[in-house]
Amino acid sequence: MKKPKLIALDSILLSEDKDSAMFYSELEIDTLARTLWGEARGEGTQGMEAVASTILNRVKVAQEEGKFWWGNNIIQICQKPYQFSCWNRSDPNFRKLQFVDENDLYFATAKRIASRAVIDYLEDKTCGATHYHAAGIMPYWARGEQPTVIIGSHIFYNLI
Repeated sequence: MKKPKLIALDSILLSEDKDSAMFYSELEIDTLARTLWGEARGEGTQGMEAVASTILNRVKVAQEEGKFWWGNNIIQICQKPYQFSCWNRSDPNFRKLQFVDENDLYFATAKRIASRAVIDYLEDKTCGATHYHAAGIMPYWARGEQPTVIIGSHIFYNLI
């Protein structure tokens, strides 16, 4: 009897199995939407779109480089430890984002934005930003860096 072959989720996209590709796409949309909700629901549509663009810009860098330390696809990048605080178990949003659904207006908005982002139908208003932070803090990585844009209470940077 043969052992089952384990494959990475990225490989599913290359397969002819449309159900698997559809499942993966829905998982990407859901993960991205939860990240947008957890990180920027108070920033409105523009703020959530800007965070989505930052994540997509990281995906683009990873594709150009072949691999990158923050992950190589939307799911890996969103859930990379300490990159998007809403996924940190110690963050108050972590538990909330596990249970939010489309009955929440902000999550429904985040889901629509994520759907557009996944099909590459989202204008990047961050000027290629790969990082951002809230205006009230100054992380070590932002010291001496020039912001690309400020949207709402988030400051965006292209650090690549």
